[in-house]
Amino acid sequence: MSTQILQFKDTEVLKKDDDQIKRYPNLNTVLMVEDFLKEHRDMPMKISEIRKNLPKQVMNQTLQVILEYLWRSGKIIYGPKGVQWIYSEPQHLKKMFDDTLEI
Repeated sequence: MSTQILQFKDTEVLKKDDDQIKRYPNLNTVLMVEDFLKEHRDMPMKISEIRKNLPKQVMNQTLQVILEYLWRSGKIIYGPKGVQWIYSEPQHLKKMFDDTLEI
């Protein structure tokens, strides 16, 4: 029952766990998928369409992990027509950050 990191890639970390390879996204990949879904929030998209249109190629298992995370955090919904971005930043946070100085 040993878990060992096999390889770091541009879009994911590969782990071997009891002869199974699991793919976990890195933060850049999660942010890329989030940004893509925000830009295309107008209509639901099938997972195959998302994979095809992402700026970088992402393995299906890795994309599934990202979509599960976004769903659990309340940022997307799954429906019969596909995946759709639903999260909008609360207005009080936007106002708070408007008057701040970025360093």
